[in-house]
Parts: sequence; structure tokens; C-alpha cells
Amino acid sequence: MTEKSFYLFSIIILSVLLYYPVNKLIYVLSVRRLEKKTQNKLVAEELKGQLVRSRFITIIIVLIFSSLFNFKYF
Repeated sequence: MTEKSFYLFSIIILSVLLYYPVNKLIYVLSVRRLEKKTQNKLVAEELKGQLVRSRFITIIIVLIFSSLFNFKYF
């Protein structure tokens, strides 16, 4: 395995391991913020929208973090 392929492999592994906890954190913070802003509980459609939004944000954050973290060590 070359160094470049190992670097990419480690980015993917770290991203997969971090995806669920980061997604859950972003989702919970987003729902709480929106509930506080609207002063009422969110309906199922709004919760689904927040979940899609948190998944998109999580993918971007996790990939950037994994790349920078592994760049420092390789």
C-alpha cells in the first residue's frame, strides 16, 4: 500500500467513525436552536428537514477534519 492510498484510506476510516456522533450532535443542537427560535415543538416534517441538513453539514465537517488530522500525521 502506497503512502497516498494509506492517507486516503485513513481519511475514509476516520470519517466513517466520526460520522454518527458528529451527526447526532449537530442534529440535536439544530433542533434545539429551532425550537427555541419558534417557541414550540417541531413537527415530523421539520425534524426530517433538520436531519437532512445535519447530514449535509456533518459530511463536510468530518471530511475536512479527517483530511487535516491525517495530513498532520502523514
